[in-house]
Amino acid sequence: MRRKKLDGTKIWKALKAERAAMDGVSLRQLFAEDAGRAEKFSAEAGDWFLDYSKNLVTERTMGLLLGLCEEAGLKEAIDAMFSGKKINETEGRAVLHTALRNRGTEPVRVDRKDVMPGVRAVLAKMGAFADKVRSGEWKGWTGKAIRNVVNIGIGGSDLGPAMATEALAAYSKRDLRVRFVSNVDATHFAEETRDLDAAETLFVVASKTFTTQETMTNARTARAWLLEKLGAGEEAVAKHFVAVSTAAEKVKEFGIDEANMFGFWDWVGGRYSLCSAIGLPLMIAIGPENFGRMLDGYWTMDRHFAETPFEKNVPVILALLGIWYGDFWGAQSVALLPYDQYLRRFPAYFQQGDMESNGKRVTKAGKVVGYQTGPIVWGEPGTNGQHAFYQLLHQGTELVPCDFIGFCKSLNPIGDHHAKLMSNFFAQTEALAFGKTADECRSEGVPERLVPHKTFPGNKPTNTLLAEKLTPESFGQLVAMYEHKIFTQGVIWNVYSFDQWGVQLGKTLAGRILPELQDAGAPLGHDGSTNGLIRRYRKANGMA
Repeated sequence: MRRKKLDGTKIWKALKAERAAMDGVSLRQLFAEDAGRAEKFSAEAGDWFLDYSKNLVTERTMGLLLGLCEEAGLKEAIDAMFSGKKINETEGRAVLHTALRNRGTEPVRVDRKDVMPGVRAVLAKMGAFADKVRSGEWKGWTGKAIRNVVNIGIGGSDLGPAMATEALAAYSKRDLRVRFVSNVDATHFAEETRDLDAAETLFVVASKTFTTQETMTNARTARAWLLEKLGAGEEAVAKHFVAVSTAAEKVKEFGIDEANMFGFWDWVGGRYSLCSAIGLPLMIAIGPENFGRMLDGYWTMDRHFAETPFEKNVPVILALLGIWYGDFWGAQSVALLPYDQYLRRFPAYFQQGDMESNGKRVTKAGKVVGYQTGPIVWGEPGTNGQHAFYQLLHQGTELVPCDFIGFCKSLNPIGDHHAKLMSNFFAQTEALAFGKTADECRSEGVPERLVPHKTFPGNKPTNTLLAEKLTPESFGQLVAMYEHKIFTQGVIWNVYSFDQWGVQLGKTLAGRILPELQDAGAPLGHDGSTNGLIRRYRKANGMA
């Protein structure tokens, strides 16, 4: 069905009027007027509690924002995704990462075929292999057990398992080191393998087509490194390499036993693939049981998203607040601020998840949008971020909505560390919301010349996401929550969230330039800047 232009709809115009009406309204005022505001503007999903009361919204605002869901047909879009319809229309694919963690008994069909038997078969194969590695049953070429696992991938084949392996390190087998190599910069491979014994090292090569330039360059370097260190022939490769791929012939050509190839499907997008065979290094690290617990968490949030009314639907609420600030307040970025060191890479993971999904400039109809779509996503764990960029959050000129993510209990309860961490967690949202007035500074005896410098305007919006403890279940719920937030925003903005054509142009041009960096006689046909830079590179490498 052809949709109206979003910024021409009645609901959009009503939201613009609502934004104008909110000028001069402060969070201090909103809390003073409504003693029950914190309870009113909260919701729960699985293990997570969301307090969104420290946002510049009223009940009227939220009612209007919820109207966007009906305008965009969000309920129908959710049903279409979960039922396997080919909603990734530019690539003609279904979008079924939810099937990877489906814990129900109903079939999930693509082209009238139930995909669940295949999903369960791959999970079982992953589990059997992970148990062999973890128990020491899987031996390398020299007969030694595996103590090091190195994943070679990039993008979704790296960010997801790398982030999750760190996030769930407390549940991992600690005498098994799991590392990740993604960058085609040789330094990444060199540093991640420099202290490893090749005889005890297993490489997982993750590439659907087995042609990804960065991944295959690193994989070939890993194979050469292994054979040199072992002093062995090609027959040793099969004992030290497995593949996550669908390209059986290329996998065999590389030297990997096809029995050790773990497949996935074209309806799994890279940045949504953690629950597929792409998660193999994570499963090796934490074991099949904990991996299953994580899938249970994903499933809990999937059901919440699909079944909960939108006014209490946590991913939908987060999505609507993001649209409110981006499209009506001009905020260009959002900060993800986990107050847990295990979630150190969570912002980077959803930097890709969000910016690659909704960083689009045209609608599904191919028309240039007249409104802001995907935000810039960034962040660091607390309290490190407080000593880095919080100055701008509190007193800068940019409006940056922030999501604070924390836990009531620490997995490492040492002394009063966690109480101090969480005191900062709660204090920062309070300070951002309410600030500090000039009169309050004066009442504290601040010299008049310093009052402007010590005044905090407040009115900085935050969401607080709080769970009891970081577990495989709560982690899975958290990841799924943000996945569904991104989906909701894409539906409302009327963009395709599951393609990424924007990454292709640079790759194509790099393919043209590579031969020019290897052959001094190759003619240059670029712009003046690029030609000059290539000549400088050639000269530095003795090619001129």
